[in-house]
Amino acid sequence: MADLKKMYTTILGDHFPMDMTITFGEQKLVYRKRTWKITGEDGTVDERGVRYGENPDQEAALYELVNGNLTLGECKFIEPGNGLVGGIAVEDMLQVGKHPGKINLTDIDNGLNIIKYLMDKPAAVILKHNNPCGAAYGKTLADAYSRANRADRIAAFGGAIILNRPCDQATAELLSKNYLEVVCAPDFEPGTLEILSQRKNLRVVKIARIERLAEFEGFRFVDFKSLIDGGIIAQRSAVNSIRTVADLKPAVTTSKGTEYKVEREPTQREIDDMLFGWAVEHGVTSNSVIYVKDGCTVGIGTGEQDRVGVAEIAVAKAYTKYADIVCWDKHGIPYADLVLEIEKGNRAKSEQEEIDAKVQADRAGLPGSVMISDAFFPYRDGADVGIRQGVSAILQAGGSMRDFETVEACNEANPQVAMKFTGQRSFKH
Repeated sequence: MADLKKMYTTILGDHFPMDMTITFGEQKLVYRKRTWKITGEDGTVDERGVRYGENPDQEAALYELVNGNLTLGECKFIEPGNGLVGGIAVEDMLQVGKHPGKINLTDIDNGLNIIKYLMDKPAAVILKHNNPCGAAYGKTLADAYSRANRADRIAAFGGAIILNRPCDQATAELLSKNYLEVVCAPDFEPGTLEILSQRKNLRVVKIARIERLAEFEGFRFVDFKSLIDGGIIAQRSAVNSIRTVADLKPAVTTSKGTEYKVEREPTQREIDDMLFGWAVEHGVTSNSVIYVKDGCTVGIGTGEQDRVGVAEIAVAKAYTKYADIVCWDKHGIPYADLVLEIEKGNRAKSEQEEIDAKVQADRAGLPGSVMISDAFFPYRDGADVGIRQGVSAILQAGGSMRDFETVEACNEANPQVAMKFTGQRSFKH
């Protein structure tokens, strides 16, 4: 059996060329492979590309657009020299730790993909395996990170953190208490790197252009998907066009000549959570359903084949994460460790029962949350999952032949549930 630990610590060379050229008709795009001169602990300097791909035995390369551009309908790349992930230079890697691999880079990229819609207030997004596990606004950056982390403290372990404001000392202190893979921000204030250096292998990456992300909200690029036979699917990238209350559509439908309309309109808080949640949903692998409350994720269900199943998974995750944070706040240990200590006879069963009772009484913080679905509910059973947990509002694409059933579910709920349609889905694969 291969030594897995050794595989993860091995730095691969790669056989990818330094230059890559793509021609679209008369248009030519020239790319240069990104490498970094990394200084080791012994003072030696090595030139390295991407550490490895999705797995340690997969070579990988990162290419930056250095010449040319592409105009294809509404698609146009960011001008050369203004790259984000592709433009990370060695001087931007303020603390290298282990230099980045493919998963680190794609986590940063999807974090930027989400946070570009959350630039109006301090915000933090935590990602694992290219999906957000916690996202939140905050009164301060430290507050935003704390809320995102507490939303799913379990999955945040070993995660990538994207911040939309320069990292200050209060935020750095919180970050240094967790095991993280990557911290990415537009800048790092004096004293923060000394705090973050307590985590030796942490990758600290500065991308100054994060502060300009809002400029790229409507920016489309050509998205390439390589197939196993060497074929390529090219598509224009997705854009989130649900940005203000004016973009939300009334939940009204007609079936067999009868009009069905949701009776309660959302409050301002629910509208704010709809807009926040749809921005986060933009970066979640489909099929997905998420629950958000007061500008923070409560439960995130990703990548399932059926919508009712993913709604249930998001609820189950919310309960698991809520139990963990209640246990952490009360006893300073994870819920799983508490259960293990009880099994060993080191703690009383009543401690677990007290936490479980609170989780059930609070329904994991789901009451009053907004349920977000990246496409329509084909049947009402998906929406019913959230309604049973006390969601106060739903945002979904609309467009199902059975929309009337979901409208009825909202109107039958006690108290009634508000609902809006987006008129667009937000699939991501």
